[in-house]
Amino acid sequence: MRTAIAKRVVSYLLLLGGAFLLFEGARDFLISRWGQSTAESEFAELQTTTKSAGPQHFHLGDTVAKLEIPRLGAALYVVEGTDKHDLRLGPGHMVGTALPGADGNCVIAGHRDTHFRVLKDVRRGDDLILETGSQRFVYTVKDTAVVDPTNTHALQPTRGAVVNLITCYPFYYVGNAPKRFIVEAELVPPQSASLVSPAHSVK
Repeated sequence: MRTAIAKRVVSYLLLLGGAFLLFEGARDFLISRWGQSTAESEFAELQTTTKSAGPQHFHLGDTVAKLEIPRLGAALYVVEGTDKHDLRLGPGHMVGTALPGADGNCVIAGHRDTHFRVLKDVRRGDDLILETGSQRFVYTVKDTAVVDPTNTHALQPTRGAVVNLITCYPFYYVGNAPKRFIVEAELVPPQSASLVSPAHSVK
């Protein structure tokens, strides 16, 4: 009798656990979609207000740029900040790092199970396009790497204009992933960037 009751209790607990995980996954998915939709609207407004404006100053959660990976047909909107709330809305620009197109290290982090799942298919030579309210910058992927969380090389300042995209690894992993996946790209000089075919851009 006690064994039957124990089995029933365990069954109920497993069902509750499964329902909770399903709810959490659905919530994160819906928030990520809503966040990107909102960021897209903010980006369109940003384009109309920064044509003649000076340097931009962003608050946490503001839309900073549009990130495109043409070969993969991906378009994502980057928000300011990398805390839990910001990363639910979209990839987050790390506060204090260089802005897109500027000299230095522009660090953008994202969740592997939502916005940055696409990074699993990135390879050397791919173009990354970061579009701000008034400018468009093309970066070329130089390397990808899997590192320990204690490895902070991708966060360090740089002399040249680079972007480091960071997410957790492995991409398909239950729980807190133990590694980090890094995509490092360098800014293409303006004269070279102009040679990128418009047909490769994502609308």
